[in-house]
Amino acid sequence: MKKVNIAVVGATGMVGRTFLKVLEERDFPYENLYVFASKKSAGQKVTCKGKDFTVEELTENSFDRDIDIALFSAGGDISKRFAPIAASKGVIVVDNSSAWRMDKDIPLVVPEVNPEDIKWHKGIIANPNCSTIQAVVALKPLHDKFNIKRIVYSTYQAVSGSGVKGVADLEEGLKGNDLLSAYPHPIAGNCLPHIDVFLENGYTKEEMKMINETQKILNDYDLKITATTVRVPVRDAHSESINIEFEKPFQLEEVRNIFENAPGIVVQDNVANNVYPLARNAAGHDEVYIGRIRRDFSLENGLNLWVVADNIRKGAATNTVQIAEILIPTLE
Repeated sequence: MKKVNIAVVGATGMVGRTFLKVLEERDFPYENLYVFASKKSAGQKVTCKGKDFTVEELTENSFDRDIDIALFSAGGDISKRFAPIAASKGVIVVDNSSAWRMDKDIPLVVPEVNPEDIKWHKGIIANPNCSTIQAVVALKPLHDKFNIKRIVYSTYQAVSGSGVKGVADLEEGLKGNDLLSAYPHPIAGNCLPHIDVFLENGYTKEEMKMINETQKILNDYDLKITATTVRVPVRDAHSESINIEFEKPFQLEEVRNIFENAPGIVVQDNVANNVYPLARNAAGHDEVYIGRIRRDFSLENGLNLWVVADNIRKGAATNTVQIAEILIPTLE
């Protein structure tokens, strides 16, 4: 694989540091690596492949040098401002924020699901929401086989999805200190059915992200989807209960075989021995873990799944790096 010049924007954040870790673990073939962050973080050192890199302040001139791909995770406002600048200078941006996800001219990509959409990018590719990524990895092979009619999402999302403030709220809360830096209520010993802001329709922005992004990624805007997203006192890895109604009949053994042969999925489903996906076990890994595979007897052609994945890795950093890997052969 040819070597490329790559930049990481937001290199000192939780996802940015994981970008560097994943680039190292996957031995991503870069020639030069540039790391950018805010003025406040400029001058800090970060490490990748055993080499220290000095963080530079992100400016409008940062992409004047020879950069092929830039991985962004610095928030939507930064992405809206700087991603078009980078793209105008020939850099392909893979953006982890919500800024570009629902733009009809920008691909929204999960490599195990719709890698073909990468080819129509115009300089920016969007990385989906963490909770959507693990869901569609599970749903895509089932949709191909049985045609999904309706999806009900119920999520149990880790505090790392709120960044360092969310982790701090949990860690301090477990010590008896109820910080409210990330959430409107204490998270320790609690479940908050409130992720992102509430919208006029009564749903949260996170819930609507899952609904809209699933339709776009699966390229099926007729899918009926509803969602309830909940923040739980878990540090890493999101868990999801997914209820599915198919148009076609299915056998459970067919479903298991599909999952066992699908990319990026590990089946953990042996309830007789208490084997099912756990957040503690998924943390630090890139796979999507699926278990509690069972028929929903309340409707025809209904299925229940329990889906768990590390939200910072597969839900953010690893998915972004996977997209970058697919881009490499397309570069001149």
